[in-house]
Amino acid sequence: MSQAQTEKIGLSTTTIVSMNAMIGAGIFTVPAAMASNVGPAGILAYLFVVTSVWFMGISIARIAELYPEEGSFYAYVKPWAGHVGGTLVTSLYFLGMVFGMGLLSQKTGEYLHSLFPDLCAHTLGLIVLVTLVTLNMFGVPLSRLGQRILIACTVFPLLATIAICLTHLDWSNLFPFAPYGTRNVLAATRLVIFGFFGFECASLLFNSVKEPGKNVPRAISYSIGIVGALYLTFVSTLILAVPLGYFEDPNLPLLTDVLKAVLPGNNLLIGSIHLAILSALLGTIHSQIWSASSLMSSITHLLTKHRKEPFSVKQQACVPILGLLIFLTFTLVKNQALFFGFAALFVVSTYIASMITLLTIPQEWRSGRNIRTLIGLATAGTIVYFAGELIISILA
Repeated sequence: MSQAQTEKIGLSTTTIVSMNAMIGAGIFTVPAAMASNVGPAGILAYLFVVTSVWFMGISIARIAELYPEEGSFYAYVKPWAGHVGGTLVTSLYFLGMVFGMGLLSQKTGEYLHSLFPDLCAHTLGLIVLVTLVTLNMFGVPLSRLGQRILIACTVFPLLATIAICLTHLDWSNLFPFAPYGTRNVLAATRLVIFGFFGFECASLLFNSVKEPGKNVPRAISYSIGIVGALYLTFVSTLILAVPLGYFEDPNLPLLTDVLKAVLPGNNLLIGSIHLAILSALLGTIHSQIWSASSLMSSITHLLTKHRKEPFSVKQQACVPILGLLIFLTFTLVKNQALFFGFAALFVVSTYIASMITLLTIPQEWRSGRNIRTLIGLATAGTIVYFAGELIISILA
């Protein structure tokens, strides 16, 4: 067996890597926004997104099998959109990451403000952003231990919140089930999708996986199923334990503030949840700056790929530019709903552009696989439509 073969990862590792990419601090930014616009019917929005993400994930895994060369989204889109289209779509994905980090930076400032009330949330968020950008400029990515701590800090508050809420379930909180109308259930998908970004990770690792044609689709199915079940349980128990009005109270801006108000007597555990969420936010921003700067470096290479002497800006040189872009979104975007809208619009558009490639391949139609692709495109298109609608309604 060659060294290249022994270095490939198996199904279980691929599944875990995909789960780690998906499970992020974004899940903690959704419940309040969803509860105040959707109500208990937000559970259905999660079911819709889990289904949508599965169809998108399976489709992108198929594209990765057909186009296994390096370049990920660029390679996936280039067959039908060419060099310019591939570069543009990769840039859209990058911009989606920038808006996502802007939102997480604002939320980090809010969680820190409860610990340091003498400083405003915006100042604290800015301090965090500058600090994490500086660390990445000196080439300090999260170690393997740091990655494990990050996933633990994300999973702990999810499980702890579920455990607390299970002791205070009130089925009457399910009614009225859709106080804002059924249309808002679909509109909420632009919020919910934020917690699932990264599901495509297994596809991007296609060349590093043993028997990728079989194991990548399996890893995607397993990881989406596990993460989807965890998120769905978290949101469902939260809705059942917390009356809707608490999420609409401006004096309770954070998830932990709501938990303290509704579930007294658990202050120590809720304080631990608060610190774990904060750690998850910090770790997520740090690792995303690292990966986004790497993507930015690859984009500079793509822009000059067809020149006689292509070049790329080094990753660490991209970090301050990336930091400036995040700072602009962090400072200029005051309505946090816009972050959800732009992130969903740019990232899901990238998925759509990639899936379109499958529609140009006759064999995919003959095999019937494009039925899954069409469902993925339809559900993704729904998310993009409502993301665009949100952006227009706020900016108009």
